[in-house]
Amino acid sequence: MSSLAYFDPEYETLSIRINPPQVSVDNSSCQKCTLVKVDSMNKPGILLEVVQILTDLDLLITKAYISSDGGWFMDVFHVTDQNGQKITDPKTIEHIEKALGPQGYMSGELKSWPVDRVGVKSMGDYNAIELIGRDRTGLLSEISAVLANLDINVIAAEVWTHNHRIACVLYVNDVSTNRAVDDASRLSHLEEQLNNILRGCCNDGIAIHTSFTVGSTHIDRRLHQLLFLDRDYEGGWSEDENGQWMRPEVKIERCAEKDYYVVNVKCKDRSKLMFDIVCTLTDMGYVVFHASISSSSPYALQEYYMRHRNGCTLETEAEKEKVRRCLEAAIRRRISEGLSLELCTKDRVGLLSEVTRVLRENGLSVARAGVSTVGKDAMNFFYVKDPSGRAVDAKTIEEIRRGIRETMRININVRKAPSPTINDNKAMNEGGAKNSFFFWSLLEKLRG
Repeated sequence: MSSLAYFDPEYETLSIRINPPQVSVDNSSCQKCTLVKVDSMNKPGILLEVVQILTDLDLLITKAYISSDGGWFMDVFHVTDQNGQKITDPKTIEHIEKALGPQGYMSGELKSWPVDRVGVKSMGDYNAIELIGRDRTGLLSEISAVLANLDINVIAAEVWTHNHRIACVLYVNDVSTNRAVDDASRLSHLEEQLNNILRGCCNDGIAIHTSFTVGSTHIDRRLHQLLFLDRDYEGGWSEDENGQWMRPEVKIERCAEKDYYVVNVKCKDRSKLMFDIVCTLTDMGYVVFHASISSSSPYALQEYYMRHRNGCTLETEAEKEKVRRCLEAAIRRRISEGLSLELCTKDRVGLLSEVTRVLRENGLSVARAGVSTVGKDAMNFFYVKDPSGRAVDAKTIEEIRRGIRETMRININVRKAPSPTINDNKAMNEGGAKNSFFFWSLLEKLRG
């Protein structure tokens, strides 16, 4: 008579209980920033988890030193809030210590804020929908109109566009019940309607996809994955894009002494830049053993020593070129281009449809958007731009204000997203010469 071997569930966390992670939040060692130090046993994906926790708290990582070669993982992060100040809020400090400490590792419940997760099909009281396809002016308006017409309310959403593609993750529920839609025929009809919109009148080979997700993936990571799977890293850079934003500089070199490949990234600094790079490397199967991050405002210099998880390095120029293109795409996906609109009002059914209709009627396309609901309030932001690449003129801005105020009677905050000057590339290159990193100096810093 055969029997199954017994597996003690406590065994999985045994090593963590024997060698628990050590986390310190230090506000005394540096005058300008807070130091977050993490020492723990090494495991796959740990760097991404740590960076994800810090960025989900909207913290800015100005410097970081990473070492995880062997069985131990040692990190030092220099962080500030969005205003460049130290982290002094007791709740934020407590969350960092719990999420990165033994409790977070063993429970797995504090890896990120709930709003930053793509839930299971009926997680809580909503469905999560993923969309990927070719972008065009007015597409988000058409998607939100279909949802409103089918009596489906948008609770939260995140929309990214890049290289003529759009990726969306939407959280929705039934208008009448405020619960997840569980009628299979209704979901099938919704999927058909959304696919028809994504398909549009184009037949250019770009894939379309609508799905009701299962799993628990971080929303920003999922958007990166969707665009990566859609191969948005292929294709050139348009003149408009190069005129507006400098192209990130990504170099890949061999470190023969330790059999690593070294990825150097120089680009305009911004929030969540380290997360986007580490997320892309992780999802491509690369393991970061050492890293050094520095931000010399307004530019960032990041260096990663890595190998593929199967032990291989980048042997061919084609492999190197793919990594370069994928990192460039990851950096550009979150760049804030165009005009920024921030709206805060009482939530109601069809709100997203009404706002995006006004944008479509004024001939503007949505480059990036975020929709969230807190209690009874809706807080939305949109980055919009003229499809031709021209700056949005004052007349159009006033038309947007008038259209939104008249139909929804809410106030909006309109501002232009920052655009680098022509001299940005020159300044970045000059800064790069002063801030080059070397493998052994990195190890000395980690030991110190």
